[in-house]
Amino acid sequence: MHSELPAPPGTTRMPEHRVAIGERGSFAFATCSCGWYSAARRSRDLARREGAGHLAEFDGGEPD
Repeated sequence: MHSELPAPPGTTRMPEHRVAIGERGSFAFATCSCGWYSAARRSRDLARREGAGHLAEFDGGEPD
């Protein structure tokens, strides 16, 4: 009988950081798949920059 053992602690790969820009009313905010989120901003450009800054800390990607 075949059974798979769980991966030892500390060996599981962290999910990729995926940042998306969301809007609620006149506010925009950046959210990431890791659970991070920015404050709500009236400036969509500022929300995008904050999301890009978060990505730059981890993998240098661009927000979706």
